[in-house]
Amino acid sequence: MYFRMVTGSILRRRSRMLIALLAVAIGATILSGLVTVYYDIPRQMGQEFRSYGANLILVPSGDESGLSAETIGEARDCIPAADVVGVAPYRYENGKINEQPFLVAGTDLNEVQRTSPYWFVSGEWPAADGAVLIGQEVADIIRLVPGDSFTLTGTDAAGESFSGDFRVSGVVQTGGDEEGFIFLSLADLNGLMGGEERIDVAECSVSASQEALSGIAAKIEENVAGVSARLVKRVTESEGAVLTKLEALVWLVTAVVLFLTMITVATTMMAVVAERRREIGLRKALGASDRSIAREFLGEGVMLGICGGLLGSGLGFAFAQLVSMQVFSRSISFQPLLIPLTVLVSAAITAVACLLPVRSATSVDPAVVLRGE
Repeated sequence: MYFRMVTGSILRRRSRMLIALLAVAIGATILSGLVTVYYDIPRQMGQEFRSYGANLILVPSGDESGLSAETIGEARDCIPAADVVGVAPYRYENGKINEQPFLVAGTDLNEVQRTSPYWFVSGEWPAADGAVLIGQEVADIIRLVPGDSFTLTGTDAAGESFSGDFRVSGVVQTGGDEEGFIFLSLADLNGLMGGEERIDVAECSVSASQEALSGIAAKIEENVAGVSARLVKRVTESEGAVLTKLEALVWLVTAVVLFLTMITVATTMMAVVAERRREIGLRKALGASDRSIAREFLGEGVMLGICGGLLGSGLGFAFAQLVSMQVFSRSISFQPLLIPLTVLVSAAITAVACLLPVRSATSVDPAVVLRGE
């Protein structure tokens, strides 16, 4: 009976109630959409920032002269596997082409593609032994283009001269120091250096927040001997600052929209109370209690909140998906728990918005109203 009474009251004033329902639905849409974006922002922003390079560097600690593949593997095991984007080891040596000195970097070029996706390569990434990448500065100095061959000479760790023939697979452009390097596989460089294996530094790209990354660095230093883990602050601090500002903006916009929704619902319900003053007065004259009248108006408001929340939950995901595709060009994950949360918040907002109209309804004096005053 109570449900029929509430729904009947809403349907009889559907034009006014539709305005309130739309206001609640819009508020629920913004709430659901922005909270969905809020929960997915760290993942989306993390993927965006990974395109700017490594955010964790592994270097030798103490008196260690270098790192080994085993220590790099142990350090990698300290990072959650799902968060590892790439780990690129580097060894640096001096070499010459036509007696012109250059810096030579031995690395795992497959991992470099993951840790440094911002590298622009004219040509192809090396796919075979003897294929190398050269920086744009190197290419300009010795006039090499993809497909050309050259001889790299130098002195190994034992003081013996070495010489190796290589083919240019691609030319690297980064706008940074990388344009002055020659990049070849770590195995090729170790072979040139007399078989001695050494890693000077390892660049790690990890999909994690600044706090989580700090914890990973501490875990590596605690569990892996001879390794010092350092955060790339220009990347991690920028990521943390952007995330903090975006999250603050999300909550601010959500709070403002919900406040405006509350005002709209309260205004609509006040107009309904004004229209129904004679009805309320008659009911009170026939013995209706203030509590029953308050329950009816609160029921109408809560029902509007539930319906608007359900509608806004679906529209909110569509809104979040649109924002994610426009900003990040990636789809967003659906959060099922947001449906009951959105409905609950919407119902609470409308219930609070009805408090003032309910007070106005219960303060109606039957004698005054029925006299037409």
